[in-house]
Amino acid sequence: MQNLDSYSYHCGVIDYLNEMLWTGVKRLALSRPLDGPEQRDALLPFAQDACRRYGTKLYIEDMPLLTDLFPLSMNKGKHNILFYLEDHILEQYLRLKERKESLLSERAYFGGNRTQLAVEYGRLLSYPAEIVKKMLAENTEREQF
Repeated sequence: MQNLDSYSYHCGVIDYLNEMLWTGVKRLALSRPLDGPEQRDALLPFAQDACRRYGTKLYIEDMPLLTDLFPLSMNKGKHNILFYLEDHILEQYLRLKERKESLLSERAYFGGNRTQLAVEYGRLLSYPAEIVKKMLAENTEREQF
């Protein structure tokens, strides 16, 4: 099997995600988590070109939303590029981040509030409800407060 370099792999993922947005399969898409801003910045010219080709938009995310949807180590301290078609989708994502911060400051980020935030994040990523439920049930690596 031929080796695939990291840059080419990430470019393939970026192209695929933008195609999924363009076809309406997804509303919000996340690049694979990147280890640092240098790795992300190296991908930006390709990501911007993909956005031009598919009519999508991108948002640089250096402090990704951490929920119980994904294992903590997958995104904590990582960098992402978010892709979307419509501005209100990015606004929904940013409101989810704000809501989490508010719940944390109110000491209310537990139980149903915590689960609901993760469910809404999954819905924004266009994941089917049964997949979100499975991801939440299988994730054993969660933030501790």
